[in-house]
Amino acid sequence: MSIIETEATLHAAHRDNHTHRDVSGGWLRPAVFGAMDGLVSNLALMTGVAGGAVAPQAIVITGLAGLAAGAFSMAAGEYTSVASQRELVQAELDVERRELRKHPVDEMEELAALYAARGVEPALAREVAMQLSRDPEQALEIHAREELGIDPDDLPSPLLAAASSFGSFALGALLPVLPYLLGATALWPAVLLALLGLFGCGALVARVTARTWWYSGLRQLALGGAAAAVTYALGAAFGAVL
Repeated sequence: MSIIETEATLHAAHRDNHTHRDVSGGWLRPAVFGAMDGLVSNLALMTGVAGGAVAPQAIVITGLAGLAAGAFSMAAGEYTSVASQRELVQAELDVERRELRKHPVDEMEELAALYAARGVEPALAREVAMQLSRDPEQALEIHAREELGIDPDDLPSPLLAAASSFGSFALGALLPVLPYLLGATALWPAVLLALLGLFGCGALVARVTARTWWYSGLRQLALGGAAAAVTYALGAAFGAVL
């Protein structure tokens, strides 16, 4: 009884701990990229304009315009990219579906050869391929995974990617503008809040990817700070010339 209970406990522990995060759902990459891009690009845009010694109202208008333009651009680009990728996958699935319909025996032998190449005994590989090929949709799914490396039931959503990108970019781009909207007239509160946001985003990403939070946060902070410094210097140089 104790052996059975121990085995049951081990199986339960394995089941509870052996889980994976979603790495192909189509939302994480555009959301993370959108937030970082919103923070860095809008901070750099605003510091570049501020370097030209313009009025605070001009900086606010620049920040809001950068937020709107960037968010729509990111969403449109992400939608087009993911939709094109999805259409390409669907086209390849159609090719595989036609091959399964026209040459079922050849496709079954191809699947058996794949299993045999992975170490399964040829007779067993052929039997497995034969059983899996009885259902056309299951056969299509197996061939798609083995030959194309994709899951037909888990394709990224263009709408989800676009919405994630739009929302995250807008949220990131809002941080540098927020101090001005709350009454600030100097640049430093916007820069400080944006840099803190960059560090926080980097640290948050590290929690998802299991990397060191402080290193990831400092890396994003350094990159964003460098971009802001360069654009401020350019804005000051152009402002002096013009």
